[in-house]
Amino acid sequence: MTDSLFSPHTPAHAVDVDQSNFMQKVVEASTTTPVIVEFFSPTSSSAQHVSPQLTKAIQAMEGRITLARVNVTTNRTLITQLAQMGLPLQTVPLLVAFWQGQVRDILPGKASESQLKTCLEALLKESGQSLPASALLDAAKTALHSGEWAEATNHYASLLEIEPDSPEGWAGLIRCMIGLNDPEGAEEAASQVPEHLLTAPLITEAKAALQTYLEGQKAAGKLSHLRQAVAQSPEDTALLTELATALNGAGQRDDAAQLLLDIIARDKDGAGQDAKAQLLKLFESWGMTDPATLAARRKLSSLLFS
Repeated sequence: MTDSLFSPHTPAHAVDVDQSNFMQKVVEASTTTPVIVEFFSPTSSSAQHVSPQLTKAIQAMEGRITLARVNVTTNRTLITQLAQMGLPLQTVPLLVAFWQGQVRDILPGKASESQLKTCLEALLKESGQSLPASALLDAAKTALHSGEWAEATNHYASLLEIEPDSPEGWAGLIRCMIGLNDPEGAEEAASQVPEHLLTAPLITEAKAALQTYLEGQKAAGKLSHLRQAVAQSPEDTALLTELATALNGAGQRDDAAQLLLDIIARDKDGAGQDAKAQLLKLFESWGMTDPATLAARRKLSSLLFS
């Protein structure tokens, strides 16, 4: 059963380490390239989870960090020596980060993907390196989809330092500024997009999202007035749509979507068509993986196909 889940063979990008070469392949090697050592046992159920996760993370580093693997079962003498030096090797798997011949970090086998990512990024920074462009983009997208706007902004900015002509980088940066509720920052980012990228789909979509956001910000200042007007004319679809725009600008996404969905429910073929178009603009502005988008899309589907 264990063999079907976990391969004891070391991946091509990693190095096997034992008591005869630990000093050379870990301690000495870490003077030029950071090394993550995975102490593991082939029979450990936890290792079945850690190894694939660690392998993927190290592969994304594109050679900036070396992965070394030590089988604790077949290297008892080495493990005893390291334990006497203070490494907590009573429980494996254990991940130990080395740089300049010294231990820089220790992670338990149950460390989360986020903890592993933080460890690797800190190791890169300490060794004067940065994430590869592909890893930066993946990290930026993950942070963006999770609403971690500041983290995503840092990753997109770092990506653009490496690849200034990246449509993904510029589009992501604009969306981050929107997420941070920073209209000036969003407009500044949009203004710095290289001219030859302006027609790229990702850029046009991000700028359309920015326009929707700015319209919402402007309308948000009239929110109280619009609420009163709608209370007096609750069937006025133009007022309801304007109120939805204002609610979006005020950050009340669910309420904005519900107003437009109500219009669609009452009149699918008439005013509902305009409301649907406005709702799709909001989806684009929020991002297709935003919780408000996902919830409203489900409701929209139910309305259209009921």
